[in-house]
Amino acid sequence: MTDHDTAIATLRDMAEEAGIHRVHMLAWRDLADVEAGGSELHASIVARLWAEAGLEVTIRTSYAQGHPPEGRRDGYRVIRRAGRYLVFPRSVVAELAGRHGPRDALVEIWNGMPFFTPLWCAGPRVVFVHHVHGAMWSMVLPPRLAACGEAIESTIAPPLYRRSNVVTLSESSRRELVDRLGFRPDRVRVVPPGIDRRYSPGRRKSDVPLVVAVGRLMPVKRFDLLIDAVGSVRERVPDARLVIVGEGAERERLDELVRERDAGGWVALKGRVSDDELVTLYRRAWVLASASAAEGWGMTITEAAACATPAVVTDIAGHRDAVLDGVSGLLAPGPEQLAERIAQVLCDDELRSKLAAGAKDHARRYSWEATALGTFEALAEDAHRRRLRHR
Repeated sequence: MTDHDTAIATLRDMAEEAGIHRVHMLAWRDLADVEAGGSELHASIVARLWAEAGLEVTIRTSYAQGHPPEGRRDGYRVIRRAGRYLVFPRSVVAELAGRHGPRDALVEIWNGMPFFTPLWCAGPRVVFVHHVHGAMWSMVLPPRLAACGEAIESTIAPPLYRRSNVVTLSESSRRELVDRLGFRPDRVRVVPPGIDRRYSPGRRKSDVPLVVAVGRLMPVKRFDLLIDAVGSVRERVPDARLVIVGEGAERERLDELVRERDAGGWVALKGRVSDDELVTLYRRAWVLASASAAEGWGMTITEAAACATPAVVTDIAGHRDAVLDGVSGLLAPGPEQLAERIAQVLCDDELRSKLAAGAKDHARRYSWEATALGTFEALAEDAHRRRLRHR
């Protein structure tokens, strides 16, 4: 029996013991959304593995452009209704009215704005919080909406969730939830994301120093700072190249920035690429870079690590767990240090080789089967607690 088969069998036994057979997941966006990112991928893979174990899983999200309101994916049901803001009240009303069908447990994915499940969900539930948004609000919303979002996340919602089982991706994100939002330490569990098996080392790196960055083109990712950082790197490494993978609202601004910097010869904005193309880029890259201001983990970091590519990233919550500083990559306190550390890795063959080996070893720790099991354990624990309380 493979590790995958063992995990699925364990999930099945846990579900039977907890009395959980039908799970509803409430999320802001669906994987099919044009702006889908790591959070949506994470939810989709967990749902797929739970469905493989025999659970009936339904994910309720906002609409996704060009996709029907309802459908099935990888063994689970997807309901896509309402827009970016109305998805929150309409999902709650639909659950209260039973429109999504019966459920034994509920997973709330708190992506900045919560669904306030403690106020209306009586059964077993777990809350998934990837990271604290904090300064992100002002990067993506007008001032008044940003202030409202930050107040809800930091002041209004946390007291309601103090007795909830919470799952987050990293120990540094857990500390933020406890220290900044006041969550109970004994109720916050760390379950890192997995790595797909297709990510593995290649035969050779790019002939020229290649820096790769992957993510949604949104303000919080700060790809503009990364472009400037690699521009500085080129003063020491003239043939360095930067490839950025992803689409998003910042695409036009980044295109303009590349033109202003006359950087078209060394910056490539690839947009969306196929899975095979992404694996090839990870394998050929000399370093994976990120200037992001906030992350729950940084899944692209560990994906690249599995391809024996080290990372140089900003020193923020999430990144501190996805990268072992000095072992699988380097952490940078700010943009200037980001450029300095990228240049350091590109110029030092011995350091780069050491970090590549460390990255590959670090990536071996993570699997999606462990992620699905860890998340379900938190849900089953809440089911058992409620059963004992009822008795």
